[in-house]
Amino acid sequence: MNHTSQTFFTRGNTGPLPNYEMLREEHEVRVLGAPPPAAPVAPTVINIHSETSVPNHVVWSLFNTIFMNWCCLGFITLVYSLKSRNRKMTGDVIGAQAYASTTECLNICTLVLGILMVTAIIICFIIKPAIIHQMISEMKKYFEGFQ
Repeated sequence: MNHTSQTFFTRGNTGPLPNYEMLREEHEVRVLGAPPPAAPVAPTVINIHSETSVPNHVVWSLFNTIFMNWCCLGFITLVYSLKSRNRKMTGDVIGAQAYASTTECLNICTLVLGILMVTAIIICFIIKPAIIHQMISEMKKYFEGFQ
């Protein structure tokens, strides 16, 4: 048996030993390549509106109150629109949205009912004289027989 000693570690370089991090970086550069040049970073801007837009329909309600106030429905829409505006001013956005949606529905109903009523009145004023004229002529024919 030959017992000769062999050196497993040869020191070709007498400088300080490289640490692990340096070896890992050199390995990454060799495998992955040089890092790309740094691109300018564009900022991301997010606009957050703190106040939500809630329509209160005051002008529409005022129009319905003045011109189409059938069964006081126009007045009720005006009251709800003012409540919506007041809730919005105090910061109650959910309450303001609830009153605004009710106001919108009431305004639509008031407008449709008002248009139907005005149309019915116009039709009555057009048809009424014709009906009255026909009734008068029939009455004349009926009462001519009594003379």
